[in-house]
Amino acid sequence: MNYQEVLEMSKGHMGEWCRSCPVCNGKACSNHIPGPGAKGTGTAAVRNYEDWQKVFVNVDTIASGNEVDTTFELFGKTFKYPVFAGPVGAVDMHYSDELNDTSYNDILVRGAKEAGIAAWTGDGMDPQIMIAATRSIGVNEGIGIPTIKPWPLEMVREKLALVKKSGAFAFAMDIDAAGLPFLKTFTPPAGRKSVEELRRIKEESGLPFIIKGIMTVDGAKKAMMAGADAIVVSNHGGRVQDGVPSTASVLGPIVDTVQGKMKIFVDGGIRSGVDVFKALAMGADAVLIARPFVNAVYGAREDGIHVLADQLGQELADTMRMCGATDLKSIGREMVVTPFAK
Repeated sequence: MNYQEVLEMSKGHMGEWCRSCPVCNGKACSNHIPGPGAKGTGTAAVRNYEDWQKVFVNVDTIASGNEVDTTFELFGKTFKYPVFAGPVGAVDMHYSDELNDTSYNDILVRGAKEAGIAAWTGDGMDPQIMIAATRSIGVNEGIGIPTIKPWPLEMVREKLALVKKSGAFAFAMDIDAAGLPFLKTFTPPAGRKSVEELRRIKEESGLPFIIKGIMTVDGAKKAMMAGADAIVVSNHGGRVQDGVPSTASVLGPIVDTVQGKMKIFVDGGIRSGVDVFKALAMGADAVLIARPFVNAVYGAREDGIHVLADQLGQELADTMRMCGATDLKSIGREMVVTPFAK
């Protein structure tokens, strides 16, 4: 079974808006929310995908040996590939009620661990979402990254207690979720977080802390000031703000600013192992991929996750061989041609 077969299997299970497109480029679902589309015009998700296609790889096969190493280490854990399944919430509303957040995360966390990678889980208004997600991570030896919304501090503390109990090896906060309508109307108010608030969350957690939703150099500097261990260059798949640049176009300056002081993830429109290679060559340490894993889960459950993860990993390995890389550390900017600022 390959991923295209998984996609075919997912058709008819994805609800009204997702068409299980051969390439998930944001065009068919456009601005449909609820649904997998992006906010407003829907062009942000399309731009994410299209800008990765503007980056080209430099083939150089004058190199010794054919073996390559795709393993990635993060916070004391070793993974088969530098690829993580991104967090997705409210799957029964945006995709299909064949699954809800609890059943989806159960499959995703378990399947990702079995495939040698890790899943990030989402959060929502219902407290049971985080309770169930952290329970899934706990029964899978802590291999998973729970993502907490930017709630008021007392609510964050409650969720952090669940994170710690699960044994999760790290946790994240998707600060760009401040643009979600249900956070804006939450009482007490939820949304933007100051450097001081983020620093307090990091200190009280005692865990590696990842801030998701960084799109500017200034944002990266603030994350460093807050003591973050990693950031995710992300515009939330275009779902929280229309008219934003692509993640590929802002990655280079952020990498140059961070200078290795934090791990850098990137997401948004990455759809192949070749795209993963491009992101690594531009300075990211690893990538998140979300929407295609939804199709994988709805199409073939854990088997679909295995198929997608292994396809991405093999495409990455093949590109490494063709571009002269032997391991992830040997992938450099000279291996890609990009129209974006460095």
